[in-house]
Amino acid sequence: MPRLELGSWIDSGVNYLRDHFAWLFDFISSVVEGMYDGVHQVLAAPDPLLLTGILALLAWWLRGLLPAVLAFAGFALIDSIEQWDEAMETLSLVLVAGAITIAFAVPLGIWAARSRVVSAVLTPVLDFMQTMPAFVYLIPGIFFFGVGVVPGVIATIVFSMPPGVRMTELGIRQVDAELVEAAEAFGTTPRRTLTQVQLPLALPTIMAGVNQAIMLALSMVVISGMVGGGGLGSSVFEAISSVDVALGFEGGIAVVILAMYLDRMTGALNQRVSPLGRRALAKRNAAAAGGWKVLQWRPATSVAMVGVIVLGLVAGGMNVFGDGDGDGGRKVTADVGKGRSISIGYINWDEGVASTYLWKEILQQRGFKPEAKAYEVGALYTGMAAGDIDIQTNSWLPVTHASYWKQYRAQLEDLGAWYDKTSLEVAVPSYVKGVKSLEDLKGKAGTFKGRIIGIEPGAGEMKLMKDKVLPGYGLDKDYRLVKGSTAGMLSQLERSYAKKEPVAVTLWSPHWAYDKYRLTKLADPQGAFGSGDGIHTLARKGFSRQEPQVARWMKDFKLTERQLTSLEAEIQEAGKGNQQQGVRAWLDKNPGIVDKLAPAGDAADKPGKQAGAAPRIGYFPWDEDIATTYLWKNVLERRGYKPSIKQYDVGSMFTGMSAGQIDVEFDGWLPVAQKQYWDRYKKNLVDIGPWYDKTSLEIAVPSYVKDVKSLADLKGKAGTFDGKIIGIEPGTGEMNLLKSKVMETYGLDGEYDVVDGSTPAMLAELQRAYERKEPIAVALWTPHWAYSKYELTKLADPEKAFGDNNRIHSLGHKSFPEKFPEFHGWLKDWHMTEEELAGLEQAIQDAGKGNVEEGVRKWMDAHPGIVDKMAPVAS
Repeated sequence: MPRLELGSWIDSGVNYLRDHFAWLFDFISSVVEGMYDGVHQVLAAPDPLLLTGILALLAWWLRGLLPAVLAFAGFALIDSIEQWDEAMETLSLVLVAGAITIAFAVPLGIWAARSRVVSAVLTPVLDFMQTMPAFVYLIPGIFFFGVGVVPGVIATIVFSMPPGVRMTELGIRQVDAELVEAAEAFGTTPRRTLTQVQLPLALPTIMAGVNQAIMLALSMVVISGMVGGGGLGSSVFEAISSVDVALGFEGGIAVVILAMYLDRMTGALNQRVSPLGRRALAKRNAAAAGGWKVLQWRPATSVAMVGVIVLGLVAGGMNVFGDGDGDGGRKVTADVGKGRSISIGYINWDEGVASTYLWKEILQQRGFKPEAKAYEVGALYTGMAAGDIDIQTNSWLPVTHASYWKQYRAQLEDLGAWYDKTSLEVAVPSYVKGVKSLEDLKGKAGTFKGRIIGIEPGAGEMKLMKDKVLPGYGLDKDYRLVKGSTAGMLSQLERSYAKKEPVAVTLWSPHWAYDKYRLTKLADPQGAFGSGDGIHTLARKGFSRQEPQVARWMKDFKLTERQLTSLEAEIQEAGKGNQQQGVRAWLDKNPGIVDKLAPAGDAADKPGKQAGAAPRIGYFPWDEDIATTYLWKNVLERRGYKPSIKQYDVGSMFTGMSAGQIDVEFDGWLPVAQKQYWDRYKKNLVDIGPWYDKTSLEIAVPSYVKDVKSLADLKGKAGTFDGKIIGIEPGTGEMNLLKSKVMETYGLDGEYDVVDGSTPAMLAELQRAYERKEPIAVALWTPHWAYSKYELTKLADPEKAFGDNNRIHSLGHKSFPEKFPEFHGWLKDWHMTEEELAGLEQAIQDAGKGNVEEGVRKWMDAHPGIVDKMAPVAS
């Protein structure tokens, strides 16, 4: 029978949805993330014991005094085993997923109960949702939403919805038909019959469905830890991948406590919201006697709510909200990052753990807020390609991870190899005689119980073993490649080695196992494993542009074999869960390594001689002036100055500077464009000197406008341009020249109106016309980033009506040199190239509106030493 390509069809469908409905998935992602962030902030903010008290009070209200005591003890235990933060992340995920699930499940169940056609359609769909292995839902979730919280929540909703729908439908269908008929006989509308008769009577069954949905949500949320969902799922996943019994038990017991609490509370909630439940509760309380009556007494709803509010106010009044510094008390040695977040993904391999936590510590010391999270290798590459993970330091290329690199290379950046001497191999203990190469394994399957112990199934080495190595040496029939984890493989190696039993394991160099055990690397005479890999640092597309300083550090990152193995040894000695302490111990033994791997450059600049001085800087809303003003603001602040900046129009700028209200500005276009202002106010001003030479003023049109190459060509074509030339600020030198000289010189003043406005408005009009391929003429100048973004024609000025080319000068009040001699000296020596100015303007454009500071900072990060160049300070 021919193969049915069902999997390929589903894959094509997923790709189609991802490519054509990205806007929908982005919207869903934003909603879900917003809900999660809101819930998590509420749960994570109070001190653990205060929130434990609130949860215990809710248990008292719903279940009684004994359950409240047990709830308090359970959550206190979670806090004592340091799983509180993870538990609150998991609880947030469950509450968000549960709320969305119930919001969809109950209406669907009601619809199915009232329509047998809908029920017949939903039944097979619900069967599919409930019986499909839970792990499968994570795969499309990653493709549609990337890694993190959202795919976990979406997969959880799909997996946990069927019980809610089924139990709602069942509860409504089980309502006595005679009661429904009686209601209808008395003239009750179908809606009132549903809300006043069917739903109240079906509520116990519906609540049972809600309970089951929440329990399934909790189980799926733990599974979602594999794709970066966080919470207790990450703890359990890390414990499984590292065979950490202690962490696994602690994470597991926290899950059990959370599950029991949610199960008991949602089960008891029926007694508070259902009329039948309330009557049953009242009868039980009335029948209770003696001490049991005290234990079963529950506070009224109003009393419980007052208690919750009081505890919440106490939490705020005692200022016990988390500090959120996230640096483990580690001092920031140079604030390069300014608190920016960087996400680091890693595979739970020793060199990956070591290099990841090394960079986590380095980035913390440099003022960033890094977050390190373990992923399965496939999820790691998918998450990076989607832009959800910034960097990872454990990509084995060109062989081991070749399949992932081939699939995702267009969405990734290779920052280079930081370690070169690697190899993949199969290893056996040295006491196993007669086995020196892979060929020697042939015919010895009985010695090794017919198995080779492998690592994570998605690892590149495992793919090579399955596709190339085993078939190449004829071992695929005799041996089974056992899939598991690196920690599982090492655990089996340790157990077999202690018993002197034969064992064959997949391994690689460098690895500390070769120091701990006497092992034989099996030779690979056929070269099936390839020639060896370099360990590369990869980043998501665009990371180098957004964080050039970090990218440059990563590109220069190198570790020797001695450094790497000693770092791994320190982490091993620190123990599970203490990777950061191990890294810090290693750094203490290797002083200066942080400065070598991540030189802070300008971040630790010395203050200038006039540190504390507060020059007043004015600027026009022109791109080159905005760029240079914010550049100097940043440079001065790093030299200890306290500059203030303010925007003006041209006339106000010269007037204010002449009066001494403005100390300096950097956009004086002389000798032509601003000649009238200079001639009027020069007795009160000082020309500090030009910093940029190659400028020109011009009219520009899009290149698709044909037969218009010079200003003379505009004559007679006013209809083409709607009789308008789009200008900028009315007081600028260019606008004055355009109106008083250029238009008259070329005979355009009777045909065209020069539209006053602003530079941003002119650029917006240019963009709008360019997108529609409409003719437009705008006042422009060189240098300007618009010439890079659009294909424009600078109209020639054969009559030289715009005058000679200008240079851009720094101008100041006449008192400026004496008042700020150090700053004045810096400005006199300052020059920028066309490439530097264009790059600075482009960085600001890329940062977006309102993010000028961020754009300037990123440009400065990409130009190390710029502060020392612009504002040198003697040592």
